[in-house]
Amino acid sequence: MEFRIKRFDELELIELYKILRLRAEVFVVEQDCVYQDIDNKDQKALHVIGYKNDEVVAYTRIFNTGDYFENASIGRVVVSENARKYGYGHNLIKKSIEGIQEEFQTDQIKISAQCYLEKFYKKHGFKQIGEEYLEDGIPHIAMIRS
Repeated sequence: MEFRIKRFDELELIELYKILRLRAEVFVVEQDCVYQDIDNKDQKALHVIGYKNDEVVAYTRIFNTGDYFENASIGRVVVSENARKYGYGHNLIKKSIEGIQEEFQTDQIKISAQCYLEKFYKKHGFKQIGEEYLEDGIPHIAMIRS
């Protein structure tokens, strides 16, 4: 798997299309969640894109401190369904953490995690803060890594 980190204005049109298609396949179709994915935050984010054989199979967007939460953050974490068995999610989170450290010079990261992924994120140093809440009808928890 090859990872690239790009600003919004560096994304090629076909690349943006593949990212949005993957996000829709997983967040809207697979998770059966109707929500506004296009939220005008992509322009502020850095995009961590995982490629396998020229296809986008993994993706996150990362934010600097204050651009989404009070800390740097990782969001829209997604791996295509047929690629999950290879552990690409762990590679994706590691690359996203490295991207935040290199691009934003911070180790303080906050995420809004789907509850069923709590153990996954704990493996990467995240700890739950606060109570469970609903986000777009799906149970989530806030988590911090420092």
